[in-house]
Amino acid sequence: MPSDSISRNRLAARLNAAVREHDAPLPAPVFVVDVDAFDANAADLVGRAAGKPIRVASKSVRVPTLISRALSHDGFRGVLSYTLAEALWLEEQGICDDILVAYPTADRAALAALVASPRAASRVTLMIDDVAHLELVDSQRASTAVPVRVAIDIDAGLVVGGRHVGPKRSPLYDPRDVVALARAVVDRPGFELAGVMTYEGQVAGVPDAVPHQRARSMVVRRLKDASVSQLRARRVAIAEALRDVAPIGFWNAGGSGSLESSSADPVVTELTAGSGLLVPGLFDHYQAFEPRPASYFGLPVTRRPSPDIATVHGGGLVASGPAAADRLPVPWAPAGLHLTGLEGAGEVQTPLTGHPAALLQIGDLVWFRHAKSGEGFEHTNTVHLLSGERIVDSVPTYRGHGLAF
Repeated sequence: MPSDSISRNRLAARLNAAVREHDAPLPAPVFVVDVDAFDANAADLVGRAAGKPIRVASKSVRVPTLISRALSHDGFRGVLSYTLAEALWLEEQGICDDILVAYPTADRAALAALVASPRAASRVTLMIDDVAHLELVDSQRASTAVPVRVAIDIDAGLVVGGRHVGPKRSPLYDPRDVVALARAVVDRPGFELAGVMTYEGQVAGVPDAVPHQRARSMVVRRLKDASVSQLRARRVAIAEALRDVAPIGFWNAGGSGSLESSSADPVVTELTAGSGLLVPGLFDHYQAFEPRPASYFGLPVTRRPSPDIATVHGGGLVASGPAAADRLPVPWAPAGLHLTGLEGAGEVQTPLTGHPAALLQIGDLVWFRHAKSGEGFEHTNTVHLLSGERIVDSVPTYRGHGLAF
């Protein structure tokens, strides 16, 4: 990973030169994706998946061109979308014909569009964990002539000492409850039980090799090991129980941080990854893989309030999740810059300290990394694709297409 000062300063020089030599001035913030790193990350994910296909987690990309680019790699198949409206758009645009919606939906307009399109209904799979989700679908159609594909989301958290560790997702945990919902699907006209999902976020999404946090990282690794072991046994029990109800077309699991353990589970048939393509700040410290950052945004210096402070315009692209320092954007290149404790990353200005601040001039670009993959692209219409030393293309984000999912 290019974390040393020399490599990061070389990165700043390369990004600055690419922007400077572009045909026209690029308005800030300047979002750049290094497609060479993106492609290398895709190949690394495929290798870690050990032969099991990977769905692209669109939430972590949000740039249609890059979703298509990932799908062009052998080993990637299908999309895990984050809303039904997004899934319908991706299908309509011909970007993908196998889309699993990662979360249950209550979007009645999108449900009405789904049941009105036999083609979309055959290509998009809804996520459910409650009979109420089936009732919502039925409320938007006059007949069951168009079957709707659904997958059951099963809680994949670790239960230890009576406590639940992991994302608070599905209420379904015991095989008995999963089977009850599966039977409800099979017995209800107009629905097809297509698959199952068990997303172990406490394994896939938590860094476990954080510098200066050796004790905590060791605890995290132990919790991950316990989670993988417990979940493997639960998956077997649930799979056996579901055999008496209906055949299961796919079993989705995993994320960029857990491909090895998820792919090693014989019950799992497919994986998901998205953040590992772009590698945001939160994905720097995993034992499982060596990160290769591919996404940056550049902000211009607009003020020099003192000789040792450089202030850039904008910067407040704070990631979702618990409010903490690790959700803030990281001043990355040139190396050695830091946010201030008093102002942090501001909506309209961000003061920076550190030894390079004294060398920056008004108009210079400072390059940041977002803490979470994909979220930063909600703040721009365009992403510029860098290959080698040049910007080779400029492509629209979802926002650039006029879309807000």
